[in-house]
Amino acid sequence: MTTLTPDMLVSGIRQSQRDEPDSGILSAVNHGFGRKGLIPLWTGEGPLQTPEFICQAASKAMFDGETFYTWQRGLPQLRAALAAYHEKFWPGPFSAERFFVTGGGMQAIQVALQLLADKGEEIVIPSPAWPNFPGPMRMMGVKPAFVPMLYNDRKWSLDLDRMRDSIGPKTRAICLISPSNPIGWVASREDLIAIRDMAREAGVWILADEVYSRFYYGPDTAGVARSPSFMDVCDPDERVIYINTFSKNWAMTGWRIGWLQAPEALGPAIERIIQYNTSGTAAFMQKGALAALENGEDFVEMQIEMARACRAKVAGALGQLNNVSFENAQGAFYSFFRIDGLIDSLGATLRIIDEANVGLAPGGTFGPGGEGFLRMCYLRDPDSLDEALVRLTAWLRQA
Repeated sequence: MTTLTPDMLVSGIRQSQRDEPDSGILSAVNHGFGRKGLIPLWTGEGPLQTPEFICQAASKAMFDGETFYTWQRGLPQLRAALAAYHEKFWPGPFSAERFFVTGGGMQAIQVALQLLADKGEEIVIPSPAWPNFPGPMRMMGVKPAFVPMLYNDRKWSLDLDRMRDSIGPKTRAICLISPSNPIGWVASREDLIAIRDMAREAGVWILADEVYSRFYYGPDTAGVARSPSFMDVCDPDERVIYINTFSKNWAMTGWRIGWLQAPEALGPAIERIIQYNTSGTAAFMQKGALAALENGEDFVEMQIEMARACRAKVAGALGQLNNVSFENAQGAFYSFFRIDGLIDSLGATLRIIDEANVGLAPGGTFGPGGEGFLRMCYLRDPDSLDEALVRLTAWLRQA
C-alpha cells in the first residue's frame, strides 16, 4: 500500500477548507500562549470566572441526572426566560417560540448560514468584521461581499451607498455586527432603518449579531441602557435572524451556549439543522444559562461598569501617542487602533508578544479595512490592564 504523505492527505479534503487562511488571532495565540508573564488581550473575554450561582445550577442539574438527550430547540423554561429577558430591554412582546438554544454564538452563526445561503450565493457584510462570520461563509462556498467601513477623522462610519450597490441577484442576506467586533462602532437607528429598507426592497434577510448590545456607552435607547437594535425598527415576522450568546454578559465563554431569535415559521427548519449538527445543547448547561438570566443582572451591570472604566484608561493611554489613531468607540470592549506606517499587522502582533509580552489581535485578520490596525480587548482587571498599557505604550513609542 502506498504511504500517504501529509500533503496527499490534505489534498483529499474540500477545496474550500484548503483555501481558508489561518486566523491571525489564532496565530497570535499560538505564538504567545503559555509565556510567563504575558498579558493576553487578544481574545474577546474578560478576566472574571463564571459566577458561582450559575456553576452551581449546572452542577445540580448534572447530579440530578439531567444528562440525557433534550429538546432540539432548547429547554422550554430557558426559551421562556429568554423571551422574558428580551421584554425587559427591547420592544415586545416576545414569544418563547422565537428562541432557539445553540452551542454558543458560533453555532448560532453556523445554523443561520446553513439556513440562508447555498454555495455560490453571497452575504453582504461591513468590514472590518469578526472573522468567524466570513470564514464559515467561505467554507460553505458562500461569498462574503465586503463593504469596507469608512475611517475619517478618528471616526468609523458605514458606507450605506456602497452597501446598497453590493446587493445583487446572488445576495441572500445582509450581516451586521453592532456593536462591532472589532471596531466598537455602533449602528444608529437611522443606519438600521436604511439597512432594513434595503433588505425589504431586495427581498433579502438581515443577520443581526447584537452580542455586545449591553456593552454600550452611548445615550440610552428608548430609556434602556443598550445599543440601538433591529428590534426597534423591524416587525417581529420580518426577514431578520438575531445572533446572541451567554458568553460575554455572564462570563461564560468556555461553556459554548448561545441562542438564535427568528420568526416562528422557521422553527422546524432550525430544529432540523440543530438535530443534524449537535442534537441539542446539554440540559445541565442550559440550567446554568437559566440561572444567569434569572439571577445574573447584577453581574452584567458590574461587568459593564468595569468595561467602561477600562475603556477610559485605554483612551487616556493611547491618546498620548502621536503615531496612534483610534476612535473611542461607543460599544463592545475593544480598542481598534491604527499605527502610522504599519503595513503588516500580524508581524507587529508577533513582535509585541516577543518584545512587550502583551497579546493583541492583528487588524488584517478582520478583513478589508483592518490592515494597519491592532485590536485590544480591554476588559481586564485594573492592575493587569495598567501593566499592559505601560508595556504597550513603551513599545509603540519606539515603533
